[in-house]
Amino acid sequence: MTACAIEDGTAAAVEAGETVEPGSEGPEGAAEPPDPATDAADPQEPPVPPVPAVPPVPVELPAAPARGPAETVLPTAPPAFTITANGAYAARLTAARGRAHETGGAGTGSDTDSDSDTDTAWYPERWTLDGPEPYAVPLPLNQPEEADSQVLPLADGRVLIRRRVADRHALSLLYPTGPGTGELPLGAVECAELTLLPPSPDGVSAYALAAGAHSTGLWLVAGGTSGPERIAELPGRCSGGVWLDRAGRLLALDREPAGGGPVKAVAVDLGRGAEMTPLLQIAPDSDDRLLLADPDSGLLLIRSDAPGHDRLGWGVLGSCLPVRFPECLRLPDAAVTPFAVQPGQMLMPESCAVALRIDGAAGSWVGVWRPSGRRLHQLPVPEGWLAGSGVWSREGVLGLPYANGETACAVAFLAAPADEEPAMGRAPAGYPESGMQPSGAVAPPSVCRPVPLGQAPLVGRTAPR
Repeated sequence: MTACAIEDGTAAAVEAGETVEPGSEGPEGAAEPPDPATDAADPQEPPVPPVPAVPPVPVELPAAPARGPAETVLPTAPPAFTITANGAYAARLTAARGRAHETGGAGTGSDTDSDSDTDTAWYPERWTLDGPEPYAVPLPLNQPEEADSQVLPLADGRVLIRRRVADRHALSLLYPTGPGTGELPLGAVECAELTLLPPSPDGVSAYALAAGAHSTGLWLVAGGTSGPERIAELPGRCSGGVWLDRAGRLLALDREPAGGGPVKAVAVDLGRGAEMTPLLQIAPDSDDRLLLADPDSGLLLIRSDAPGHDRLGWGVLGSCLPVRFPECLRLPDAAVTPFAVQPGQMLMPESCAVALRIDGAAGSWVGVWRPSGRRLHQLPVPEGWLAGSGVWSREGVLGLPYANGETACAVAFLAAPADEEPAMGRAPAGYPESGMQPSGAVAPPSVCRPVPLGQAPLVGRTAPR
């Protein structure tokens, strides 16, 4: 289960052994927050030809601090808002200020200055998102939390918290008990660094990585039988963490070899003793990271420097087609990061709507993109959006959680914009191709055996002679 990159290429050319020249590398789009009616189009990349849908390949493998809505702020680290895999609950570390303090980037979800930590009392907060209206429950204990603590919601409404205590990391489950907060200590892990992985799809388990100099410990820190349990020692330094299935068995990690070298995404099968297999092998010396995966359709969102510099790309797990790097996902002076994929699109990866966080000089806003639409819609966000967080419904409605001076807990709903069908005719004689023409001859779908994408040739990366 590997992947190979092709930039602005076509499946037909790959199968025929032809070399496909890459599209223009000129950046497109605007880094300023968009007008709701304005979109950034993608005229440079040819549309994807119809391809047979391929299913994912199975791998064997002190008291509660007083707070008001206007006093809620975001920590600088760890990630501000984490949502369960089923979208029912979320958790974050928030704080009530001891005195008024200006925050930067109002309405963009920007982090606060680190010097404000001495004036804050951090505590966990759980959000319920699957009811008629969202609501937040504070979970403070007898003393404030440190700003570097990490929280993770579980599907039963409890919140896992990781705290650094000297040279170890203590783990506990927090839950509301009437007017107070209950705490169930789980144990501790002795290591220099311990990072909680994204919520498991099973809703009851929680995993963490303890990276060392030459290997990385994979820990089951919640959902086990007797406290934190190290289930594997993985070679190299591992980071990231993306779930590939709905059962919570297949986990993708970004692995750097112990002696140094390119970062490659690998798949870890927790059902087979944490057996590790390659997942992305785009080029021998490229850094290939997996950012998001949709278990229903098999859509993968990838960041790689195989095209010569870091680019966002997409592919399909088990597909015959190589990874593509759309030009419309490149914005000048802005960082683009995917954070949510529309679920429920079985066998239709190209129709999945992808939500992207766009960070520019003016703040943060949202982009919506579909592989088949080849267009990045840039949209404004509610004031106080918890940047980089959101959840899709199966019908293509994106919920964006936010908190500001008007409300301490709310979700704004945004319907994914429709993509207009591009004209498929050829350009008139004497005029350059617009980049929206078909990228290959239309052919009837053929039945093919899903092969590792790493076996497809990497084309379009050499300078023309």
